[in-house]
Amino acid sequence: MKLLPITSLVLLSLGIQPNAHAETSTKPLTLTDIMHFESLEKPVIADNGQVLAVEVAPDRGDSHGLIKNLQTGKDFQIEGGSDPIVSHTGRYVAMVVKPSLLKVETSDAKAKKKLKADMVLLDTQTGTQTKFERVKEFVFSDDGAHLAIWFEADEEAKKDVKEKTEGAEDKPKAEKVKVDKFDQGRRLSLVNLSSPSQRVDLEHVTAYQFDKDSRRLAVAVNDIEAKQHQLQLIDLKDYKKSTAFESQNQQIGAVSLSKNGRWLAFTQGDASELPYGRSYQLSLVDIASGKIRPVPNTKEWTLNRYASLNFSLDSERLFFGRVPEVSQQLSLKKIAEEKDLYDKDIVTGQRGLKVWHGDDPRIKPHEIKQYDKEQKRTYLAVLHLGSNNVVQLGDKTVPDVTLSQHKRYMLASSDLPYRKMITWAGFYQDYYLVDINTGRKLPLLTQQPSDAEPSLSGDGKYVAYYQQGNVYLYDIAEGRRTNLTKSLKVSFADEDHDYPSNAPGYGFGPWLTDDAGFLVYDKYDVWQFNTASKSGFALTAGQGRAQKIQYRVEGLVDNPDEPTTLAYNATVLLHGYSDKTKADGFYQATLGEAGVKTLMEGEYKLTVLGRSKDADTLVFSKERFDLFPDLYTASYQAPQNAVKQTDLDKQRQAFNWSQAELVHWTNGDGKPLDGVLIKPTNYQAGERYPVLVYYYRFMTDRLHAFPQMKVNHRPNFAWYVNNGYAVFLPDIRFDIGYPGASSVQALTSGVQKLIDMGVADANAIGLQGHSWSGYQTAFAITQTKMFKAAVAGAPVANMTSAYSGIRHGTGLARQFQYETGQSRIGESLFAAPQKYIENSPVFYADRIQTPLMIMFGDKDDAVPWEQGVEMYLAMRRAGKDVVFLQYEDEPHHLKKYPNKLDYSIRMMEYFDHYLKGKPAPAWLSQGEAYVEYKADDE
Repeated sequence: MKLLPITSLVLLSLGIQPNAHAETSTKPLTLTDIMHFESLEKPVIADNGQVLAVEVAPDRGDSHGLIKNLQTGKDFQIEGGSDPIVSHTGRYVAMVVKPSLLKVETSDAKAKKKLKADMVLLDTQTGTQTKFERVKEFVFSDDGAHLAIWFEADEEAKKDVKEKTEGAEDKPKAEKVKVDKFDQGRRLSLVNLSSPSQRVDLEHVTAYQFDKDSRRLAVAVNDIEAKQHQLQLIDLKDYKKSTAFESQNQQIGAVSLSKNGRWLAFTQGDASELPYGRSYQLSLVDIASGKIRPVPNTKEWTLNRYASLNFSLDSERLFFGRVPEVSQQLSLKKIAEEKDLYDKDIVTGQRGLKVWHGDDPRIKPHEIKQYDKEQKRTYLAVLHLGSNNVVQLGDKTVPDVTLSQHKRYMLASSDLPYRKMITWAGFYQDYYLVDINTGRKLPLLTQQPSDAEPSLSGDGKYVAYYQQGNVYLYDIAEGRRTNLTKSLKVSFADEDHDYPSNAPGYGFGPWLTDDAGFLVYDKYDVWQFNTASKSGFALTAGQGRAQKIQYRVEGLVDNPDEPTTLAYNATVLLHGYSDKTKADGFYQATLGEAGVKTLMEGEYKLTVLGRSKDADTLVFSKERFDLFPDLYTASYQAPQNAVKQTDLDKQRQAFNWSQAELVHWTNGDGKPLDGVLIKPTNYQAGERYPVLVYYYRFMTDRLHAFPQMKVNHRPNFAWYVNNGYAVFLPDIRFDIGYPGASSVQALTSGVQKLIDMGVADANAIGLQGHSWSGYQTAFAITQTKMFKAAVAGAPVANMTSAYSGIRHGTGLARQFQYETGQSRIGESLFAAPQKYIENSPVFYADRIQTPLMIMFGDKDDAVPWEQGVEMYLAMRRAGKDVVFLQYEDEPHHLKKYPNKLDYSIRMMEYFDHYLKGKPAPAWLSQGEAYVEYKADDE
């Protein structure tokens, strides 16, 4: 099964004490070291829990695959390997092998386009590695005995076709066949892994699928030029092929096999039509008899090329997507002759125009960004195989139906009534229950926040949902709603919510079998509710709130086909996070019994990465600032007895490293605040140090996190502390309407705490933030001279102009961010103009006494980069110390490695100059003149 990616890397191995590294490791940490530093990505464990595979990825350079047999302890490496998949038994592991970074960097633009990834197959019993070149995708059968490999289009074959076409000028035009890219097939190889010599190779494959019981592989073969279209079935016992359908002119689209092995479904459409406007027909094959049953389209509904097919796990229903109509893409008439020069329709047809209407459901940029998604949108329908009855479930009124294994009702939703108000109010949905047998839609919730999706029980008898601080249960059969939490003396609303909108809930845990109950979370505790009695109790017995530990159910099998339900008396693993110590633990609870058993806890961060599908093997990482998050495996019931499976912490041990500690202080308004202090390596008590303050909102959950060892738009904590800086990560708590002032109050009181502790040099405090904290940085220096240098990445400088800006990445307007979201003004610009001005740094540029470096990518897809220009021009006009780094063709977060590296170097040079007194580099003291360089092709 696929596991969650590791996002941060940190500490403490099981039973191993921290190393006294400061006395033995003196090697300085450099940017080059960070570029080479390896992280663990995308771990995957075999269904039987016996083999673990993971990508080992440096910040810059080529990854390699690490595979370990957990039974024998034997490990293997795949050079260049990434994105592992593991067969059911773990016998085989397959990984992508991308072109090397050196090859990519030394290839010209034309050659880069031709570079394709390979695939390597590893036999974990013999260690044999087999390489397959130019592979597009690959997949194991569910039993792990077979491997399907779909290759990239053959460049040489393309070249041959082109040469034949170019040499066929004397052929009649009608004989020339132009195949749309969407219709082009590729070579497919099916390999019997237990007997590799048994293999099937097919050309012109456009779609394929294994059935879930690993009986057959269905393959769509489409060769429009040869007028050959076949739907083939390959028996996985003997690799014999049979043809289920063939045609000279019907392009086969999607294919799907039922789990019980009886049915094969496919779509077909006229191959002579362009795929954009091709209408498809759904057909069903009875595999035993070979009979084909067409499922005719109707006047109201047809299928297009985006229709997907999915059988239910019980093989009783086939779900597929339909659309109201299919038509070819519009084209504009071009000027072809003299008279066309004066044809108004033809001439204006060449215009470049987009009309923005005040009543458009979506503003035009958002509509454009959603266009491709809307073109691919289909509306879910179901074919009941027993009755041969088709029921339309989704439609233009309620377009979104959540596909699930429920047999009577499915959840559906619509944002159509709220698309216009997205601009200023955020995202909402109406939710419905759709009767699978009739298509009838039962209204469930109106104008529900999109992040508060209801939960349909495993057997489909109940719906649980959150509203306004309470948890409700809806009994579908009785049509009755019950507020389950109104008499409880605890709120289920987010207690830390500081946005101008209704507080969301903390979410739901799993359902119990037979719909007997479900789990739900408040801030700290796990609650179990009974669907029959409508009563509930704190499964964690209130220990979470009493001890300020946030308990959550973890380590369940991640089954995308069917969510996990728990038995009445199941023992579950809990992950606990302490609000006091910011540390994690593993705990245990038994359903039906109030109480928590401690399995392991300590000064570290734990991250559950997955669990094997058919065994109870758990995979997790354990980290701290001074301990890399290596991988551990353990029994789900006893994570405290885990075995360490990787040893990448040895990278850290080569360097002088620091530790992180928790700092407490009282804000100016009397509220307690926390922060993380990372002292410089070789810290000496009584000596004061320059401090780099990095922040966003809540940061103390990073106390026990291993620092992200990457070069990007953020300061690398390990690098800074290794170069004599203390790094401070304060929590920020905001007041609605006054985000700037509340941020400044938290920042200044926190820094004062470090000064009072004797750690910080009051004349060497630097401030760095990006995006939302970039705004806070730009604002803070207008209100205080505490900071001696500041770096603001992608900051909003002027809320009055940013309010009606566009998030170019999504096409969304920015207004909702100010009225209900992160910017926390809580009112419109015209309702509270003074608040927008008061919170905008550009209006106070003349007060600034802190040097500021602004960074923006000029293709920023979240914050209009002109906001940086506004801040730069205001400070320039006011005669302030400002420098602006404009990275060309970069989005909100820098993507190009040369730019990330350059920014990291300049940021360190900037702080070194202002906080340490080092000489200013030429670019800072003199600027850099604009230069145009010789093009590569000149």
